[in-house]
Amino acid sequence: MDRVSSFDEPLKKLLGGATAKVMAEHLDLHTVGDLLHHYPRRYEERGRLTALADLPLDEHVTVVAQVADARILMFNNGRGKRLEVTLTDGSGRLQLVFFGHGVHKPHKELLPGRQAMFAGKVSVFNRKMQLAHPTYQLLDASDADEATEAVDAFAGRLLPIYPACKQLDSWRIAKAVDAVLPSARDAVDPLPASLREGRGFTPLPEALLKVHRPQTKADIEDARARLKWDEAFVLQVALARRRYADTQLPAVARRPVADGLLDAFDAKLPFTLTEGQQKVSKEIFDDLATEHPMHRLLQGEVGSGKTMVALRAMLAVVDAGGQAAMLAPTEVLAQQHHRSITEMMGELAEGGMLGGSDRGTKVVLLTGSMGTAARRQALLDLVTGEAGIVIGTHALIEDKVQFHDLGLVVVDEQHRFGVEQRDALRSKGKQPPHLLVMTATPIPRTVAMTVFGDLETSVLDQLPAGRSPIASHVVPAKDKPHFLARAWERVAEEVENGHQAYVVCPRIGDEAEEDGKGAKKAKATKAAEEDPEKRPPLAVLEVADELRKGALAGLGVEVLHGRMHPDEKDDVMRRFAAGDVHVLVATTVIEVGVNVPNATAMVIMDADRFGVSQLHQLRGRVGRGSAPGLCLLVSEAHEASPARARLSAVAATLDGFELSRIDLEQRREGDVLGQAQSGVRSSLRMLTVIDDEEVIAAAREEAVAIVAADPELEHLPELRTVLAALLDKDREEYLDKG
Repeated sequence: MDRVSSFDEPLKKLLGGATAKVMAEHLDLHTVGDLLHHYPRRYEERGRLTALADLPLDEHVTVVAQVADARILMFNNGRGKRLEVTLTDGSGRLQLVFFGHGVHKPHKELLPGRQAMFAGKVSVFNRKMQLAHPTYQLLDASDADEATEAVDAFAGRLLPIYPACKQLDSWRIAKAVDAVLPSARDAVDPLPASLREGRGFTPLPEALLKVHRPQTKADIEDARARLKWDEAFVLQVALARRRYADTQLPAVARRPVADGLLDAFDAKLPFTLTEGQQKVSKEIFDDLATEHPMHRLLQGEVGSGKTMVALRAMLAVVDAGGQAAMLAPTEVLAQQHHRSITEMMGELAEGGMLGGSDRGTKVVLLTGSMGTAARRQALLDLVTGEAGIVIGTHALIEDKVQFHDLGLVVVDEQHRFGVEQRDALRSKGKQPPHLLVMTATPIPRTVAMTVFGDLETSVLDQLPAGRSPIASHVVPAKDKPHFLARAWERVAEEVENGHQAYVVCPRIGDEAEEDGKGAKKAKATKAAEEDPEKRPPLAVLEVADELRKGALAGLGVEVLHGRMHPDEKDDVMRRFAAGDVHVLVATTVIEVGVNVPNATAMVIMDADRFGVSQLHQLRGRVGRGSAPGLCLLVSEAHEASPARARLSAVAATLDGFELSRIDLEQRREGDVLGQAQSGVRSSLRMLTVIDDEEVIAAAREEAVAIVAADPELEHLPELRTVLAALLDKDREEYLDKG
């Protein structure tokens, strides 16, 4: 069998149809190669055999013993059953217990007099030592030598524990791996020999044997180091090739012109740009001046002035005869951007209008809920080129929308958009437009190198002058109700001093009324009475109502949430921005981009129901003016709970990059790679993005050098083969759109 095809062999040829079907449906394993890359999650060290008299509590043990008796007991009025088995080895006795569906097989096999090996964790129940649901292997007593051999093999080994599923346990997966392990010899090694030898890596066939059947712990370390590197390296080569391919695409170079819109805008600015803004602007302008599309990720703390940087890039493109589109995730944010950009530009945003500047352009808004006439006019302004800048939601992507000459696409808060949506907008240019992706969610360097590895990264880490510090505190509402009362007093004090406040809740709150029966509400109330942990999250409408009647009576309290009519939302935001509303009770619609410098306080109810990055985003809405900000995280979570630890971490630092590390450590990669980004399972099985920063950085460096020297990998056929296998159609498309 040749080297490639043994890995491509379908599992059903080697394992039989039933096992192969379960592996395909539940573990997404289809070929020999898939199964060989299904690595053990951990290894169980079988203790040397333990006598029943000497069993240590809370430890994994392996015993050889004889079944003394076995009986099935019913409980829960006959609805549940358990199998109790008593073992003896001459030194003592031990009880085994199996529950539910797990009783059938052992009940048939563990008959009095049978001898077997059992492995499990020792616990105590009713003052008796027991093993619950142990794994076991029957020993055929007819051949004493064979039994001794089996005992040695079973007890003395590092036993791999595989990611399994209900239909297929780890033992059966291990057996299947045994059947395909000889094919490991045929593994195609993606690493160029010089790289492998230079870094002292184990050859791939050996690494596969060691990871599945290690003799020692050193074997596991060797194998993991090699397999981690492969994953990082192959992914980085794929991304490096994507970046290289992008440099080969044609694009119109957009160079700023002297005395144009950008110069006029800069002359109006009442402040100077921070050093960071100037540096990042230069990186962007250098990219725009090239004849291949810019692909840049701009990440910056909440309030670091990303919008200003993006606006200047858009103005430069308009100066160069093109159009710029900004894609925002929500209507509230699109309207907010439109309002703040037209305000910043003044008469420069009124090109062609009475009183507009002769160097100006039109800035139009396009959202799904606009009236027909306004929409028709906006579409006309885009197709004629009258509008140099358009700001909109995904309504921008619809087929009807046509541009005169789309030169730059700015995507705000990129993690909220599907890759298809971004792609659809990019396809509206006559040639691929330049792309600037912005996010205020700081991304650890490793994630930027993997998830956004095909984008060049710019970071804004300075806050503009005049930004105020934000004090954050956890308010333990359950343990110390008077703390919550004080929180509302603080809000009232802020309003008294001429400022405003946000109150954020996880839910809107009219769900029960909407279902017409109120049944949901009754059910939720009953659940909450039985277990306070199960109460539904606090809701905007209810909290606003209570505040108006109680703690904040007499103040202007308004609500804002996603189910309101867009005009109504806009009206509330305008009045809040104008200072006519004292307290805005809202859902997370205010999370991104809302800018009201006079708002100094924020109270986040049920703060433990939000993620770390989200809390950081929300907090960034206060302290945007000259007065210091205050953020109060209200929680009923228990002091020792992980939820409270998370809130304490948020309260302890304003550094978004530090928080994003904490967030990632808690969520692991599952959300960051794979499903969350692409709808495709992550190809990383051994590599962990948070812990393997050095591996990823080193692999990226090697990958860039290799692709620069040999873009088509003509001299590295093995690497090309492995890439083709990794980048099946779905992942290829995902990387393409990233």
